[in-house]
Amino acid sequence: MRRRLVLAFLMVVPSLNPVTGQVAEDAAWEALRGGGIVLFRHANAPGGGDPAGMLLADCATQRNLDVTGRQQARRIGEAFRSRRIAVGRVLSSQWCRTLETAELAFPGRVQPEPIVNSFFAEPGKGPDQTRAARALLGAWSGPGTLVIVTHQVNITALTGIVPASGEGVVIRIEGGTLAVIGRLRP
Repeated sequence: MRRRLVLAFLMVVPSLNPVTGQVAEDAAWEALRGGGIVLFRHANAPGGGDPAGMLLADCATQRNLDVTGRQQARRIGEAFRSRRIAVGRVLSSQWCRTLETAELAFPGRVQPEPIVNSFFAEPGKGPDQTRAARALLGAWSGPGTLVIVTHQVNITALTGIVPASGEGVVIRIEGGTLAVIGRLRP
């Protein structure tokens, strides 16, 4: 029994090692230098979901970024600029918190893209929307990095990862298969 516990502990310890996490993050940044794809969850917007009666065209009816979220969004852009990552295109969900995240990070570059809108309130739309998002990602050939600012539900459907607010998931598409390269912590 004791031997099993020691073996289990040894298997878990590498996943707790911050150096391993840093190596994965370094690999993610390196992939972006080559014109990769990154899926960002919008920056910090307190709460979950949206209030009843939310209107896409009215930010006052939505859950929005707070001060921390706006700081996170600016840091995303600063990280790209300091690493000299060439950004080819910036697509964003039409929700105000995603548009604001994208605009603060990449001013003047943002294009709204309904395919990456949240389907949290309408999970039945998830499979079709995820297929359309996979097609959009698979069609990317650069130049530069494709940045998509979206929602947790979309990123989880595509990658199986539940990202934190402001976290990026770097992916690549090979032969129609989506592979996760690494994560960019907020």
